[in-house]
Amino acid sequence: MKNIYCIGEMLIDFVAERQGSDLSKATEFTKKAGGAPANVAAAIAKLGGQSYFVGCVGDDPFGNFLMNTMEDHRVSVSFVQRSSTFTTLAFVSLAEDGERDFVFSRGADKELVFDPKLAALFPGQILHFGAATALLGGELEKAYSQYLQEAFKVKAFICFDPNFRGDLWKQREDEFVNKCLPFIGKAHLCKFSLEEAQLISGKKNIENACRELHQTGAKAICITLGKEGTLLSTSYYQKQIESIAINPVDTTGAGDAFIGCLLKQLSEVEDPETVLKDKEALSEMVRKANIAGAITATQYGAIAALPGPEQLNAY
Repeated sequence: MKNIYCIGEMLIDFVAERQGSDLSKATEFTKKAGGAPANVAAAIAKLGGQSYFVGCVGDDPFGNFLMNTMEDHRVSVSFVQRSSTFTTLAFVSLAEDGERDFVFSRGADKELVFDPKLAALFPGQILHFGAATALLGGELEKAYSQYLQEAFKVKAFICFDPNFRGDLWKQREDEFVNKCLPFIGKAHLCKFSLEEAQLISGKKNIENACRELHQTGAKAICITLGKEGTLLSTSYYQKQIESIAINPVDTTGAGDAFIGCLLKQLSEVEDPETVLKDKEALSEMVRKANIAGAITATQYGAIAALPGPEQLNAY
């Protein structure tokens, strides 16, 4: 089984109580561990994979809470860095349909610096780049780009999720798109929401969006479509794969559970790149990942809601 290194932010989600409205009306919040790459690492580990989170948190009680949460879920934190800057926070409210309203207070995640000892471990392994805050400048963006170059150089398997957050890129969407393109160009696997695929490709039609993203360099694309499942697209085939019917409570972490489950399955294959050409094998992996995402959306909180093997296999 290959190691999976998940690079990006880990933060505190303060989730509004009494859901069903926007943040302006929220008065009480519950503390949850979050950050898309951290969620992916936890999803992988909870399903029995070997995951490492790579990021920076504050040397404060919130940072301690996040480290303890990762360790409790058997995610390796040996490459997590600590900073005197406070831990990054996100405030989240959920609408009646489970969709999210975000506000960020950015802190220590931007302080991550490149570690050559980590880069030396990349050959033959899998790297997942989650970009919610990683393209906003600072040391993190430098390290993030350097890790991409190192992974590409040694032909590691590269996965990219743009994790677009509108609150962080207001009136700067074009800058976000341009910063994503080098990662898409080098990625074996990209995971997008429909909004992200349309934004980055500049195409409203989903098939045209895939065509544009493949031309950028992405070998395999998964566009998650909520209750409609996932559109799987490669240069060899395109297929929409159904999900299971659920009553969504909180969609936070559903996409992270999806890609975590997919990467865990790919980590069990000797050469994950060959699976991208195998329509039946990859479709089955995506079907299973759809179930992981759906299960996660039936509970509040991302990491707490992630399924284990028993829940997944029950479907």
